[in-house]
Amino acid sequence: MADVKKLFIKTYGCQMNVYDSERMAEAMGGAGYVETQTPDDADMILLNTCHIREKAAEKVYSELGRFRDLKAANPDLKIGVAGCVAQAEGEEIMRRQPLVDLVVGPQSYHRLPQMEAKVRAGGTALDTDFPADDKFDTLRHRPKAARGPTAFLTVQEGCDKFCAFCVVPYTRGAEVSRPASRILEEARNLVERGVREITLLGQNVNAYHGAGEGGGDWTLARLIWALNDIDGLERIRFTTSHPNDMGDDLIAAHGECAKLMPYLHLPVQSGSDKILKRMNRSHTAESYLRLIERIRAARPDILLSGDFIVGFPEETEADFQATMDLVEEVNYGYAYSFKYSTRPGTPAAERAQVEEDVKSERLQRLQGLITRQQRAIQDAMVGRTVGVLFEKPGRLEGQMMGKSDYLHAVHVANADVAVGELARVEIIESGTNSLAGRLVRG
Repeated sequence: MADVKKLFIKTYGCQMNVYDSERMAEAMGGAGYVETQTPDDADMILLNTCHIREKAAEKVYSELGRFRDLKAANPDLKIGVAGCVAQAEGEEIMRRQPLVDLVVGPQSYHRLPQMEAKVRAGGTALDTDFPADDKFDTLRHRPKAARGPTAFLTVQEGCDKFCAFCVVPYTRGAEVSRPASRILEEARNLVERGVREITLLGQNVNAYHGAGEGGGDWTLARLIWALNDIDGLERIRFTTSHPNDMGDDLIAAHGECAKLMPYLHLPVQSGSDKILKRMNRSHTAESYLRLIERIRAARPDILLSGDFIVGFPEETEADFQATMDLVEEVNYGYAYSFKYSTRPGTPAAERAQVEEDVKSERLQRLQGLITRQQRAIQDAMVGRTVGVLFEKPGRLEGQMMGKSDYLHAVHVANADVAVGELARVEIIESGTNSLAGRLVRG
């Protein structure tokens, strides 16, 4: 055990980064590393970064500054930056923060062991390529430990949409879908390790068009039906979707596939057609609303989630009111809303900006409406019986926590269930951010 080294990974941003961090840990496991939960005793620190939020790069530099004393106390400590900020900033990270030993983009992390060997030999390493070799295939045969009951599984990466506010096409590259056989192999492996729920990930996951078994490309719906046949896999989810890629077969699957959960994250971003056009979103408010009608016709109890950007360049009060009207009509169970912030290199960054105080006031109004909708939907769950997949013990003695079919957090007192058990639960109380329930046996 003398040769075992400790790896600390801090993950920012989306679920895809969570998945990527798990694969980085697997890659470094082959190089003799085990994960640690603190940077204080680490031999290597990796920051897996996200470029979506405001001032993302500056936050990474600030975090790196906190490791200066650790590096001074342990000159052998190696520090790396991975993910989308790494892809966007490249050599600039090493120039601004000399304590960084390696920088690796999201398409090259399977090369981490070779990069680590280079820095251990006294050099530095930078890889922000979009390599031809498949990172998923490179890592597929690594030894894997037991898992919790839920897992993410990336099926598609990159984006061809080029929304005016978004850096993803520049940091993750063009849309690429993994072959169905590789996804099914990984899913079966996860189930063998204890996973009962898989969330399929992609920047535009419903644009999936991977090579299918037996020839031809599969749609996401076809892939979901194949996953549905895996014994031991009880639940399937997917995120994040684009309205333009919700095909008829995927809509139908929500009503017909028993393992596909009644939850859909479908970002619209704005309710104003003018702003949607300026965002390069390629859909209208009306087309989005008609799509929601079709989805609800297939699965009437589906819980909808969305994303909204407030204060996009040139947004007027009338444009914002159109967003409020759309939210009123859809009635979201969850929604994520943000003030627009510029991303260097994107088209919207060069346009006239809405004043910050106007953005803040609009965001407060929107979030107030979303919160009221979310709470009303959550309160309406009281008295219903739902499936809950238990994931961990709660804070109280004998309490267990899990997620409902609709992705609500549910806690059950004096619960005689194990982690990974899927049980029927009657909802008896609605709290601020969770539901309370009791087990239904028999």
